[in-house]
Amino acid sequence: MAAEIVNPRSDNGAGAEQEAGAEPLDSFDPAFALHRGGKMAVQATVPVRDKEDLSLAYTPGVAKVCSAIAEQPDLVHDYTWKSSVVAVVTDGTAVLGLGDIGPEASLPVMEGKAILFKQFGGVDAVPIALNCTDADDIVETVVRLAPSFGGVNLEDISAPRCFEIERKLQERLDIPVFHDDQHGTAVVTLAALRNAARLSGRTLGELRAVISGAGAAGVAIAKMLVEAGIGDVALADRKGIISAGRADLTPVKQEVASFTNKAGLSGSLEDALAGADVFIGVSGGTVAEEAVASMAKGAFVFAMANPNPEVHPEVAHKYAAVVATGRSDFPNQINNVLAFPGIFAGALQVRASRITEGMKLAAAEALASVVGDDLAADYVIPSPFDERVAPAVTAAVAAAARAEGVARR
Repeated sequence: MAAEIVNPRSDNGAGAEQEAGAEPLDSFDPAFALHRGGKMAVQATVPVRDKEDLSLAYTPGVAKVCSAIAEQPDLVHDYTWKSSVVAVVTDGTAVLGLGDIGPEASLPVMEGKAILFKQFGGVDAVPIALNCTDADDIVETVVRLAPSFGGVNLEDISAPRCFEIERKLQERLDIPVFHDDQHGTAVVTLAALRNAARLSGRTLGELRAVISGAGAAGVAIAKMLVEAGIGDVALADRKGIISAGRADLTPVKQEVASFTNKAGLSGSLEDALAGADVFIGVSGGTVAEEAVASMAKGAFVFAMANPNPEVHPEVAHKYAAVVATGRSDFPNQINNVLAFPGIFAGALQVRASRITEGMKLAAAEALASVVGDDLAADYVIPSPFDERVAPAVTAAVAAAARAEGVARR
C-alpha cells in the first residue's frame, strides 16, 4: 500500500464540531474547511476484487513473500513499500513559528509535510507524532519503527536535542536520517547564495556572512557554507557573536566556534554586520535599518523568519543587491520544499544507507543550476512549482550517493 494524496472527506463535511450547537470553524476560515478529516489517506495500489485477488494480496499468497523475506531480508525493499516511504517524525516541540505545541497539534503540519513529499518528489510519507520529548526515548522509538521505512525525516524538534537525536539515529540506523529544519534549510540557502554570488561576479570564497540564530537551521547553514568554501561566517545568538572566547557556550556552540568566525569578531549581531557581504536570518526578531545600511556595497540579505522577516524587504532593498525571505509573497523564497523531496527521492532511488555532506552539496548545486541563464536579482532560486526542481535534485543526490559509496543499488 502507498500513502497517496487523496481527500478522505465526504461531500457533506460531517464531523465533530468545536462545541455542541456551535457553528463549525469551517464556516469562518477556509483553512479549517481544507483540513477537515485530515489532508491525506492510505490507498491500495493493487486491486482486491474477488477471492483470487484476496488470496494473493493476503493469505495464503502473502506467506510466500514473507518466507522469502525471512530467508533474504533485502527482499523487503522489492516486495514491500519500505524503499519508497519515509517516516516524518516529530515531538511537537518546535512547530513552524508556533513553538512547543505538542504532538497532536503538530499533526496538521506533519500531514502537510507528507503531502509535499508526494506532490513534489513522488515519495510516500507517513506522519508520526510522538508523545515523548526525551532524546533517548525518541531515538529508541524511531529505531523500533525503522523496519517499516526507507528513511526518516525529523521535523520540528527543538534544539539542541535535535542534534543529538539525529546523530544517534544516524549511528544506529542504516537508512537515511535527515533533520529537514537543519539540512533542508541549509541546502536551499546555499543554492540561493551561490546564484547571488554568480549574479554579482563573485565566488563564495570572497564573501563574509553573518547568521542571526544559532539553533538547528543556523548551525546547519554555517556548516554547509564552510563546507562549500565561504570566505568567513559568524553566528550570533541572543548574547551576541559566537566566538571561542565566550565562556557560556553549549557543546554545540563550542563546536561552531571552532570552525566559524575566522575574523575573531565579538560583540553584537549589529557589530558583525558592519562591512558584511551576507546577512542570513533564521531567528526572528528585527534587525535595525542602520545595521543593514552598514553592510558592504552589493550585499545580500536573506531574512527568512516567518511570518515577519528580520529585515522587511522594503528596507532590505534600499541597501542590498539581492533580497530573499521565507515568504511566498516576495521573490526569492527560501523554502525547504525545494530540497527535501528530491533529496529523499534520490537517496531512496539508490537505497542509500545515509545522506552525506556530498549529497547535500550536490542537491544545492543542482537546485542552483535550475535557474540557469534566467538568473536575476529577483530570481536566484526557483519556484517550488518549477517541475525541473525535483528531478534535478533527485538525479544529483543519487549520483553523489554512488560516488560516495553509500548507494546499495
